[in-house]
Amino acid sequence: MTVYSIYDAKAKFSELIRKVRQGSTIVVTHGGRPVAEIRPIQSADVGLEERIEELERRGVLQPPIEPEASLEAVARRPGALQRFLDERAEQEA
Repeated sequence: MTVYSIYDAKAKFSELIRKVRQGSTIVVTHGGRPVAEIRPIQSADVGLEERIEELERRGVLQPPIEPEASLEAVARRPGALQRFLDERAEQEA
């Protein structure tokens, strides 16, 4: 990932776009803090598995520790989600 200030990004915009077209991701900063990211647009032709692999390569996602592990229900009684949402709404009010 390459980092540019807003000033440099404006001055080198064509160069940034060339890098993005080659697959790079550019972070734009203001006052040293990241404020924007310029990255390639994902093609609609890319399947879910390919997208997940790409995100894993970039470090955005981590592969599961136990890929075959099954999920178990945490709430045993019907309506648990609604009760949770109701309680949350009461707390926020």
